[in-house]
Amino acid sequence: MTKQERADYIRKRLAELYPDPPIPLDHTDAFTLLVAVLLSAQCTDVRVNQVTPALFRLGHTPAALAKEPLEKIEAIVKPCGLGPQKARAIKQLSGILLAEHEGQVPASLEALERLPGVGHKTAQVVMAQAFGVPSFPVDTHIHRLAQRWGLTSGQSVLQTERDLKRLFPKESWNKLHLQIIYYGREHCTARGCDGTVCEVCRTTHAQRKKPVKTRKA
Repeated sequence: MTKQERADYIRKRLAELYPDPPIPLDHTDAFTLLVAVLLSAQCTDVRVNQVTPALFRLGHTPAALAKEPLEKIEAIVKPCGLGPQKARAIKQLSGILLAEHEGQVPASLEALERLPGVGHKTAQVVMAQAFGVPSFPVDTHIHRLAQRWGLTSGQSVLQTERDLKRLFPKESWNKLHLQIIYYGREHCTARGCDGTVCEVCRTTHAQRKKPVKTRKA
């Protein structure tokens, strides 16, 4: 298979396996999604979904969280790891949204990336899942699988993103990035597949005999 043939097969197979992949982080609007994605850095979605109900009872709008004591926010988000940094980022970005964006999450990648605690991947997730803007956020699952599937060299997360955007049609990006995440969690796991085990690896690289070493995100 050529690289493009592999990409075409992967898109078709993942669409069969996950025709309507749900957004894994519980949220009700763009702001609660932004906070949940921020908390998910170096933390599982399951843990984030356990923590956010208490946080959003404390405040589910920028106005509400901006006026809450930092200590209260930190006490709630602590189980997600990096509690002081994440709590400070949530409180600060809430204030910025009030002061600069009329209390609304901006539908702009550049504006999102300027918010405290919001990196390129987080901003892209919000653009894709809150606003429907075609984006291809690359997390650890996608970075690992793209290398195993021979779609990128894995030199960097940004390089992986660029390579995937070239291989897949733009209209598929938002759904496909979720489909890859689910496949990576359920079939092509970090320890359960080494590039020779799961269905996609075996189909796209039928002659492969040796494990694939991947670069970390």
